[in-house]
Amino acid sequence: MRERRVGVIMNGVTGRMGLNQHLVRSILAIRKQGGVKLHDGSVLVPEPVLVGRNEEKLQSIAAAHGITRWSTDLTGCLKNPDDVIYFDSGATGLREQNVLQAIEAGKHIYCEKPLSTTFASAMALANVAEKAGVKHGVVQDKLFLPGMRKLRRLIDAGFFGRILAVRGEFGYWVFEGGWQTAQRPSWNYKKELDGGMILDMFCHWRYVLDHLFGAVRSVSCTGATHISERVDENGVRYKCTADDAAYGMFELDGGIFAQINSSWVTRVYRDELFMLHVDGTEGSAVAGLRECKVQHRVSTPRPVWNPDLPNPFDFRSQWAVVPDNADFDNAFKVQWEMFLRHVASNKPFAHNFLDGARGVQLAELATASWRERRWIDVPAISLDTQSAA
Repeated sequence: MRERRVGVIMNGVTGRMGLNQHLVRSILAIRKQGGVKLHDGSVLVPEPVLVGRNEEKLQSIAAAHGITRWSTDLTGCLKNPDDVIYFDSGATGLREQNVLQAIEAGKHIYCEKPLSTTFASAMALANVAEKAGVKHGVVQDKLFLPGMRKLRRLIDAGFFGRILAVRGEFGYWVFEGGWQTAQRPSWNYKKELDGGMILDMFCHWRYVLDHLFGAVRSVSCTGATHISERVDENGVRYKCTADDAAYGMFELDGGIFAQINSSWVTRVYRDELFMLHVDGTEGSAVAGLRECKVQHRVSTPRPVWNPDLPNPFDFRSQWAVVPDNADFDNAFKVQWEMFLRHVASNKPFAHNFLDGARGVQLAELATASWRERRWIDVPAISLDTQSAA
């Protein structure tokens, strides 16, 4: 089997997501399995070079995982013609300048969301990448989670009939950092460092809603900073300037109504940290990160509201589990394999910079809705679109 090598410049692997999901569970896992099989019978094997600003961390990660190439010189790495892909999971505020530099160097680009901090800059990146003729993609990992893939299977099979509504719950309690260490870094709660629930999560909700149910056509959102002070990684108390919760409503194509609560100040009483409840004329489903359960109309109970008597129904027991019927790999790895095939061939890749810009657009309009306390239409966008107006 013919082996093809492709160099991948990985910027931002010293962060939790970049290290665990993208380097270890995606690129190194792909190498361990022998690469990505292509349609021509060859195998594409990624060769990573780690890039970042912290030399000590880079050296330590490289040594721990048997990686021989690492550097603090991004510009120098971009000059190597054998490294044809640039991946960015670094600080969002630095993404635009780094991605532009990589495009100028002729690299294909794959990066974490959000694509940028503003819709205008995200659209600029999409247009520049397209005009340069490089292939480009944005991480949209939740679409490839087992629970969401089972949900996609139900939609494709027509299980729901006409989908009526979608209700989502995401989040968990993030400790303030005083008496217990916070599970998320302090920059998440600082607007000046591009933190905030809306910018972080509404990019996810856009692609989930768009790709599973229908294009988002309008949004109404209320955000909040429920915890005003937290303690950072060095034990220093700081003022929270970014939203730690957001309550969004969305109108989708086809008359579907969606609502998603996102919160880092909620205590979990559900099966998984992210759950979607989908109701249709023929059936309903509840999908999480891994599991999916359904109730068809013929199995739907007939409760009657009577608060004066004990509830006679065990509602949870009346739902059926959707079987795996497949081996589900790591969601990040699945999308990495798709992008690598896209680079190696003309195989289409839907999750490009334009799709990433739609996520930033929704976050920006949701923030405006919160500020102006009103519903806001979400215009369709295409390349060369310069603003949300």
